[in-house]
Amino acid sequence: MIVVYDELYTEHLKGVDHPESPDRVAGVASYLESAGLFGEREPARDATDAELELVHPAAYLDRVRRDVDALGDRAGYLSTGDTVLDASSFAVARRAAGGAIVAMERAVDTGSAVFALVRPPGHHAEPARGMGFCIFGNAAVAAHVFVKNTGGKALIVDFDYHHGNGTQAMARDGVSFVSTHAYPAYPGTGGPSEQSIGDHWAIVNVPLPPHSYGTEPFVATWQRALPELARRIRPDLIVVSAGYDYASGDPVGDLGADGPVAAAALAGLIREVASEYTGGRVVYCLEGGYDVPTLARSVAATLRAHGQPQATPERADPHAIPAPQRTILERVEAEWA
Repeated sequence: MIVVYDELYTEHLKGVDHPESPDRVAGVASYLESAGLFGEREPARDATDAELELVHPAAYLDRVRRDVDALGDRAGYLSTGDTVLDASSFAVARRAAGGAIVAMERAVDTGSAVFALVRPPGHHAEPARGMGFCIFGNAAVAAHVFVKNTGGKALIVDFDYHHGNGTQAMARDGVSFVSTHAYPAYPGTGGPSEQSIGDHWAIVNVPLPPHSYGTEPFVATWQRALPELARRIRPDLIVVSAGYDYASGDPVGDLGADGPVAAAALAGLIREVASEYTGGRVVYCLEGGYDVPTLARSVAATLRAHGQPQATPERADPHAIPAPQRTILERVEAEWA
């Protein structure tokens, strides 16, 4: 599986005490190298202003530039809220969005899955507001570049512990969004009423209890939701907001799920769905995951699952889905009936 990576990603917040640290990508890259999974590596590039402006207004890009320039050699906050910046942040965030675009282009070219090992993450970045640890909406940028260039449809699959409020705000014009996430954890969005269903597009949210969901229900929820959504949307590309902070013990998340086991099951499911609808085209964009050893093992499990194209994903017990989540899925399915 091709991995898009750039050493520039380790510059953002270097030396700053912050959970979204350079060790996240450096540690994963080192682990993949030692496991023999980093052989197919693709360099990233900067996203252009025109590409970023498919989802972010030019005034927001100017604001980020000004905020970064004003910092000098200090760390500080983006003026839209709670995102920490340093002097490298604009350049690194632009390269992160560009890495996601490169991954999309390679996935389209090869008809395969490509992993963008990027930071800072992106799914909290709203069109004109950076939030959380996010500056630009990496997954949404890649999805919208794909739609603009091909006229196809993209489905963004977000299994991060936190709701991708920014990506949801960018779901339009051929880009759909489906998410499981802890609720009402940060950022407090993605509640059960936040559903929008069209003929061939959707915004679907399946909120989960914050700390006690578990591996079997987590996998079972996705095994029920994703094939049905794909059948209705018929996407030409799947873009995954791959946040592994759902893993048990994660210091910023933790849904009580086994990180690598769930990662392998989800990747097997995504590979199966992509084989049926997208010609195998899948883009993974790293989002959360803050326990570096667990993150590294989970990313490796994702890559290995895509390296086994003939394997049938193990099925979780559908009865493991708790009643509240089952009710949401039934309601969504009924709207499409």
